[in-house]
Amino acid sequence: MQGKYAVIFASTKHNPNEEYQSLDQELMDLASSQLGFLGYESLAHGNQSIFISYWDSREAVATWRDNARHLYAKTRAAEWYDRYLSQICFVESSHEWKRES
Repeated sequence: MQGKYAVIFASTKHNPNEEYQSLDQELMDLASSQLGFLGYESLAHGNQSIFISYWDSREAVATWRDNARHLYAKTRAAEWYDRYLSQICFVESSHEWKRES
């Protein structure tokens, strides 16, 4: 697919307790059901992770940004992260290759 948006969330977790894990799963379910959500990729190593979500428009990104539950989670960031960086990027083109099993 061409012409999509990527929201990149890189973080170093501080205290990812059970409440964090539960809210994280809830947000993933909510984001997946949002109009314009195309998918995601994530990678974690120890307490560091990168999560990239893909959206079909800037408007879809803004709708997710303004979601009430997502906004609530952002108010808790200081409890769960030592650092995070969120970036929105326009993806002009992408190509995927996957080994057949």
